[in-house]
Amino acid sequence: MDELMIDCPYCGESYTTLVDASAGDQDYIEDCEVCCRPIEIHLEITVDGPVLYARRDDD
Repeated sequence: MDELMIDCPYCGESYTTLVDASAGDQDYIEDCEVCCRPIEIHLEITVDGPVLYARRDDD
């Protein structure tokens, strides 16, 4: 498991989240730890390591 920083696209707060990079690229929804709103997460595994993209679920 890797620990990555995420910025909530709703409230703007940053927090860490655990991701399983061994499962390859992934798309899932995770609630913000601060404001509890749903965030669409895209995890991409690159040669430099895992990269996390976050966007609003209502976009």
